[in-house]
Amino acid sequence: MQASALGLSIALAATMGAQAQTSEMARIRLTKPFNARSDWRLVVTQGPAAVDYGDNPAPGALHLCFEKGPDDACLADPAGMPGTPGDWDPHYLSVAEPVYPRGAAAPPLLLIVTASMHSGDGDQLVVTQLLKYDRARDTFERVYAHSTGRNNNEQDRFIAAGPLRGDIVSVAPTEGAPYGYWVEVSSLTRAYGYKSVLKYRSATRYGDGNPLPVIDSEMPNMEQRLGLWRPGSPLPSPAVGCPKPRLVKSELWCN
Repeated sequence: MQASALGLSIALAATMGAQAQTSEMARIRLTKPFNARSDWRLVVTQGPAAVDYGDNPAPGALHLCFEKGPDDACLADPAGMPGTPGDWDPHYLSVAEPVYPRGAAAPPLLLIVTASMHSGDGDQLVVTQLLKYDRARDTFERVYAHSTGRNNNEQDRFIAAGPLRGDIVSVAPTEGAPYGYWVEVSSLTRAYGYKSVLKYRSATRYGDGNPLPVIDSEMPNMEQRLGLWRPGSPLPSPAVGCPKPRLVKSELWCN
């Protein structure tokens, strides 16, 4: 989870050789939501159709880049996520939109979530990034980047509402028994960077039968540890699908 300045680059791109055959799939105007000095836009193109594991068809590799104006060339870093092998390049765009960690009146962040093709066991590499706009330098800067798999209930989630609004929660499976999850909360700083403020071993256990995502089942635990919830108060529960919330050893259940 290492933040680094991108300047005029974004570390989400496919191989340079496919760029000549790419087709545009999205063009997101950024000037208005970020009150930018230049006519910034995020341009997403996709390369030729690919072959997934088992010879199944898959979307082509993605290339995401910034353009500073209608006549400017696409500015991007073709290296992909730092430390990511080439065979885990992004092929699916899940999210690319402004989010408002401190409400509509405060500056937004640009949230981008991509996923790779599938591996032999159906897993994917999911990359979550957040970028801020630096008005003084008229550029975008990455303030958060993290990658997870998908097969073991791991997840990175930007929290859009509630006491943890603007925070990012990450869960990853532990390597030793009793098998659970490492839960980490990263909070937005005054300088619009992210800092880890909490990390603990979950009450939720792998395969315990709870159908909730781990982040939802751990929400009371997280909020109590951060001083945002006290036993006896209404339970923090998912926005939908939880008619009868209850706690079982600090873990939220909804049945």
